[in-house]
Amino acid sequence: MRLSTALLSCVAIATAVMGSNQAFADSPRHFLQSALQGDNSEMMLGRLAADRARNPRVRDYGRMLSSDHHNAREEILQIGARMGIRRNRDLTPEAAEERDKLQNMEGREFDREFIRYMIDDHRKDIADFRDEARENHGPVSELAARQLPTLEKHLDMAMELGRPRDRGPMDPNSRDEMRGAPPYRSFDRNPGPNDREMNQQGGYGVDRNGVNR
Repeated sequence: MRLSTALLSCVAIATAVMGSNQAFADSPRHFLQSALQGDNSEMMLGRLAADRARNPRVRDYGRMLSSDHHNAREEILQIGARMGIRRNRDLTPEAAEERDKLQNMEGREFDREFIRYMIDDHRKDIADFRDEARENHGPVSELAARQLPTLEKHLDMAMELGRPRDRGPMDPNSRDEMRGAPPYRSFDRNPGPNDREMNQQGGYGVDRNGVNR
């Protein structure tokens, strides 16, 4: 009997801890902290692309990312100040790893990897922001809803950069479908002689799975 009581107590404590952790993970403060890290990361990677990308369109995209996410960060800091969130330069672990990878690349290899990461990362961000926008967290949910269109614009532009120019504009229905698909896979082969070299008017030929054509 004593063993059963002790076991039930342990289960109750574990359930309470798990519930507390879940509540923290879904809290408005945690969302803002994660979003702040994301903005820091996009600003850093955007500046890196603006400096090192081979294609002018990718450099322009990097500058746009840095500017847009700077504005988004300021909005987050304004709302987050009420929750004790302070300005910092913290990056997501994924972005820090991507920075290290990109620093060892150049030319079209750099551009291709940067585009792949941006497609993958923005799709994950959009899912998180959609979830928060559906919550009833007042100003935080409203912020998520306001910033969603900008994230979707970034994703659309990245997908266009990754498309061969001879395929024409992306169909809107296809774009919406791709936004809801699983995250893009990494490029699974090295560029070969038949790969399209991205030029000032062209894309790298990334299909919906993130694989070079």
